[in-house]
Amino acid sequence: MKKWTICLITFFIGYFSFAQNPIKFLGIPIDGTKTNMISELKKKGFVYDSDIDILKGEFNGKDVYISVVTNNNKVYRIFVSDVTTLNETEIKVRFNQLFHQFLKNGKYDLLDGETLSDEEKVAYEIAVNSKRYDVSFIPKDPTIHGIVWYIIADYAGEYYIAMYYDNLDNQADGEDL
Repeated sequence: MKKWTICLITFFIGYFSFAQNPIKFLGIPIDGTKTNMISELKKKGFVYDSDIDILKGEFNGKDVYISVVTNNNKVYRIFVSDVTTLNETEIKVRFNQLFHQFLKNGKYDLLDGETLSDEEKVAYEIAVNSKRYDVSFIPKDPTIHGIVWYIIADYAGEYYIAMYYDNLDNQADGEDL
């Protein structure tokens, strides 16, 4: 009996002390300081504009803006938005393409969301019903603590994808309240 108790205690100590790994963006852990993250993104070819605190470059075949978001001086989010806006038909295609890319990628499981049908009236639903179109994925690796999600964002009747890579360990949890 004593052996089983020791084994059980050892198991729980190992299980609960197992370190979580931060989610990555382009192979870069979403952690550390903003300065370090910007430096790593610049190494990947992104150009930083310090006047507006945004990086610009190519991600997944599209020109994008990237913003590095922090909490208590630790990076918790990479915000990616398309540079080019799209019409209603184009945004449905882009939204669905991303959905299928994430599913076939192999690193993520679908948490919530679905593809859009051809009949979906995105413009009407956003304008009249304030509908939000979003999809979220979590890493298949249980040691990676994060989430990736994206939405259709509206800019004066034109649309773009806004994508978020979040390190859940670095998000605000009310410590500043």
